[in-house]
Amino acid sequence: MYGRNELIARYIKLRTGKTRTRKQVSSHIQVLARRKAREIQVKLKFWHGALPGQPGGHEDIKPFSQQSYAMQASGPTPITGYESTAGLSMSPGTPPWQGRCIASSKLRMLEFSAFLEQPQDPENFNKHLFVHIGQSNPSYSDAYLESVDIRQIYDKFPEKKGGLKDLFDKGPHNAFFLVKFWADLSINLQDDSSFFYGVSSQYESSENMIITSSTKVCSFGKQVVEKVETEYARFENGRYVFRIHRSPLCEYMINFIHKLKHLPEKYMMNSVLENFTILQVVTNRDTLETLLCIAYVFEVSTSEHGAQHHIYRLVKD
Repeated sequence: MYGRNELIARYIKLRTGKTRTRKQVSSHIQVLARRKAREIQVKLKFWHGALPGQPGGHEDIKPFSQQSYAMQASGPTPITGYESTAGLSMSPGTPPWQGRCIASSKLRMLEFSAFLEQPQDPENFNKHLFVHIGQSNPSYSDAYLESVDIRQIYDKFPEKKGGLKDLFDKGPHNAFFLVKFWADLSINLQDDSSFFYGVSSQYESSENMIITSSTKVCSFGKQVVEKVETEYARFENGRYVFRIHRSPLCEYMINFIHKLKHLPEKYMMNSVLENFTILQVVTNRDTLETLLCIAYVFEVSTSEHGAQHHIYRLVKD
């Protein structure tokens, strides 16, 4: 079991990549409490109504978390040596990407992106990436992914049957990951029917199977919308590849992005995003085995380099 200050220190490590001792955390708590009280007063002056699917009414108007931390990240800071091998059991002959990217023993994510396409003319368009995980080819010399205790994020996802806790208990545990996205919202959005909001992802496996991808959008830990897609394998270069290409973003997500952009300050956007998560579960359609389970959490990128991300393995210490 962890004490309060140690849990906060671990959460700061997750959010910022910076190490803080329990004593340092303790010394900041009173300062943060006063600062947060002032921030909430300012934020509520600008907040006019809940986002779609979020609690309504003055008694439940809580798009801003009651937690705050002194260190705010502008992008993912590389982290090394933080429980890098916890929960890992690698056998001889294990491929180099195992434990170093989003991959279980049966399925590996190659790419993931959410984007906006804006036509310029009949043949050309601009493509803006809100979030993106690009292809990587890790080697045995690369560090393993850091681990995060899955219990730290249980309250951000559905708890009923089929929720994150239930899925993790069933396993396999090497299929569970957390992705922290710093989303790029540095684009002018317009209500234009010619704009296309989409999501693309790509996976590979050594097995020929049919996969089902369930994507649940969650607000305050409750599911508000789910999209389920089925994809068949294509045999390419000695492996089976699965591509979900240009899947349309749902209306809820498009409205959410627009409402988020209407907030005047990025810290307000981040406060809303603290209560917004996405859970993606990829299963074998025929056996119902969990192949990948990815929990996504978000902040707004302040980097000139656009969207960024950091990947963690989810474990139960």
